[in-house]
Amino acid sequence: MLKAALAVTWQRQNFDFLVNNAGIDVSAPFAQTTEEAFDSLLNVHFKGVFFLTQRLLTLIADGGRIVNTSSGLARFSVPGYAAYASMKGAIEVLTRYLAKELGPRRISANAIAPGIIETDFTRSALEHPGAREFLSANIALGRVGVPDDIGGVVDFLCSEEGRWVNAQRVEASGGMFI
Repeated sequence: MLKAALAVTWQRQNFDFLVNNAGIDVSAPFAQTTEEAFDSLLNVHFKGVFFLTQRLLTLIADGGRIVNTSSGLARFSVPGYAAYASMKGAIEVLTRYLAKELGPRRISANAIAPGIIETDFTRSALEHPGAREFLSANIALGRVGVPDDIGGVVDFLCSEEGRWVNAQRVEASGGMFI
């Protein structure tokens, strides 16, 4: 079915880039994280990435690129995000394994780790009084990021110029919490 969709829609047998970027925001202190919340995070942030990538592996062109979305929260710690950040840490490990195992096909795999980016995903966090100011004061470039700050990095990783970048965690946070 996937192969047929590629052929009909794009007249291709394969595709060049897989960007795994799905996410949900569930936060709670470690002691109050429920198994249901943990499973939701696991399913979206790790299991979904793992098995979608596995399923699409035969359709990714040799020399293609995989970009997985991690988070700055895998580097710095913010109370309430132990489960979320753990899933993102798992993504970073998976990315290295993908790079190693897919190397013979010249498929590179990298993880991009955004800091706080102004999107629907972060809207409620940024609406808390003082949150934007606090975060901006803790970002070296002095502001919360926007989607275009991340898109260019993904574009680079998928470009010919990015062909030698492999198995890396690329933080795109403006220098958050350095």
